[in-house]
Amino acid sequence: MTIDHGQAFVEEARELLAELENSLLELEETPGDKELIGGIFRAMHTIKGSGAMFGFDDIAAFTHEVETVYDKVREGQLPVTTELINLTLHAKDQIRLMLDGPHPGEAPNGLTPGEIAAAFHALAAGKEARESAPPKRQPGSEGASPPSLQGRDATYRIRFVPSRNIFLSGTNPLLLLDELRALGECEVVAQLDNIPSLEDMNPEECYVGWDIVLTTDRGINAIKDVFIFVEDDCRLTIETVDPEAHGEPEATRKRLGEILLERGDIQGEELSKALSEQKRLGETLVEKGVTTSEKVASALTEQEHVRRARERSQAKDDGASSIRVPADKLDVLVNLVGELVTVQARLTQTASLLRDAELASVSEEVERLTAELRDNTLNIRMLPIGTTFGRFKRLIRDLSRELGKEIEMTTEGAETELDKTVIERLNDPLVHLIRNCIDHGIETPEERKNVNKPRTGTIHLSAVHSGAHVIIEIKDDGKGLDREAILSKAIDKGLISPNAEMTNKEVSSFIFHPGFSTAKEVTNISGRGVGMDVAKRAIDALRGSIDITSEKGKGTTVTIKLPLTLAIVEGLLVALGADNFVLPLSIVEECVELTRDDAAKFHRRNIANIRGEIVPYIRLRHEFGIQGEPPPIEQIVVAGVNGSRIGLVVDKVIGEHQTVIKNLGRFYKNIEAVSGATILGDGTVALIVDAAKLATNVEAAEARF
Repeated sequence: MTIDHGQAFVEEARELLAELENSLLELEETPGDKELIGGIFRAMHTIKGSGAMFGFDDIAAFTHEVETVYDKVREGQLPVTTELINLTLHAKDQIRLMLDGPHPGEAPNGLTPGEIAAAFHALAAGKEARESAPPKRQPGSEGASPPSLQGRDATYRIRFVPSRNIFLSGTNPLLLLDELRALGECEVVAQLDNIPSLEDMNPEECYVGWDIVLTTDRGINAIKDVFIFVEDDCRLTIETVDPEAHGEPEATRKRLGEILLERGDIQGEELSKALSEQKRLGETLVEKGVTTSEKVASALTEQEHVRRARERSQAKDDGASSIRVPADKLDVLVNLVGELVTVQARLTQTASLLRDAELASVSEEVERLTAELRDNTLNIRMLPIGTTFGRFKRLIRDLSRELGKEIEMTTEGAETELDKTVIERLNDPLVHLIRNCIDHGIETPEERKNVNKPRTGTIHLSAVHSGAHVIIEIKDDGKGLDREAILSKAIDKGLISPNAEMTNKEVSSFIFHPGFSTAKEVTNISGRGVGMDVAKRAIDALRGSIDITSEKGKGTTVTIKLPLTLAIVEGLLVALGADNFVLPLSIVEECVELTRDDAAKFHRRNIANIRGEIVPYIRLRHEFGIQGEPPPIEQIVVAGVNGSRIGLVVDKVIGEHQTVIKNLGRFYKNIEAVSGATILGDGTVALIVDAAKLATNVEAAEARF
């Protein structure tokens, strides 16, 4: 099989760009975060290096300018500013366009690639001219890092013992330790064994030394640069202590005695004698006066530091063991599993009809294996919704600045998983909803201040599993919906009569009507009434539901309920005459009988009394045009639809059924109240009922009369 390395680079680069955008937005809030700066630099470095390797020379050359600037930021030569963040976001957008292939014109931000690169070049050159040149390393310096260690993590043991008169040169050793901490993860243990008694102490002399364990990707020369001005005024040793850093196989974790021997803190004979004692090695060595408690503490610190470094390295290796699979191959796999589920249902039905014990046993085993294969295959397609949530942080940042508003985004439940297909088709409706919150919901800082609200508004995105569904909420703390304005607009458009009495929920639902908008003027963000109805149609197409609640002056909450997957669902198989239909099991609450006497009690008004609650019902025979007389005793399937309980009257409830959803095809795309079809075990086709659409159609038909 041929591996398309270019496509692999494009996919990796897109992931890096998504992470880069999140890091930039976080860096804007915490400009002093060294870890974020390092992550941005590494992302640019990876894109540049991989791009050059796989023939994306334009991306490599463009990214080089960005990398150069962030190298200076990393070294503290350039500050993190809003200008730098904005420019880098433009560069990220431009790289994304380059990945998508040749394209005419300018980037969406209005800047050409040459203008962006020139801006970075000027930013780097302008600052560089004001900086003094860094001290040059002498050629041929000993102890340089092996080439294999450059750019990758390695752990070093550093012993730094300043001369006693180091203070006289104006050097503060603690500042040198701070520079080491800036290079990576660092542990410092002070050695106090040379401190004299108080009467013999000279306050102008230094009696303390330090043992340091440092994990960094900067190499040994970066460590030597820290001590370049005091190397003649101290005792300094730098050693690589972790064998894994050299690419060697994982070694056994070093014991305390081995570390003390390597450091020269004890002799071999002293270690042998201490090991013969029953006490812990460290305690024995200190009690015998072989070494100090500080040196033992330093060795233990090194031991723990190396262990943590190895665990992180192992975690990275584990991540690298995953493989990339094209999405279309996963789709083929899901389709094959769907066919297998259909065949398995046929096998189960055949075994039941033949009443063969051996065949029934095989059928049960196949059913068990098919169920496991189905669940595992669908889990492969599951992605955390946080990948979608993360994209909106940039949207909120840019739009809030354009409108002169201050808005922050908070999230909850980012780890909640949804089918890949659902997530992909969910992006656009969420964009419409969030843009609406920003434009119509959140007030300007001055307006919020006048009503005793914080200047900064909040948009909160949350996701949580609820049975076979995921509930997503978009909540803002803005001014809420204007009930009077919505009612007035609905009356003007002829949707309701002027004296109609409506609940808040019914009023709120008008904003999903095509072309409905209460905006006084049209902007490039909203006002044409083509956002919310598009969002609702997209959610309906995902077999989901959308609901809106609002409190004037307090804010608005949009709740979206979506199925976990669009491929295979659990259904309830029902019969209408000779035809079979499937109801999604997730909406079914209970089933009750409906006799002709029960129907006559309410004068055939299509309502039933179920344990003291009046529940309206819909006769599916009538809606689907099924000919013939219904049986004397029918079944009411009570379902939760659009926040209400309704009944669906069928001839017979057959039972649960694993439903492999098939599209009806373009010839049947305009058929309403049916969301798809499935193939039963005997080869016949059963239609899948869209209960929400069916209820909406019936309600609209009744309103016309």
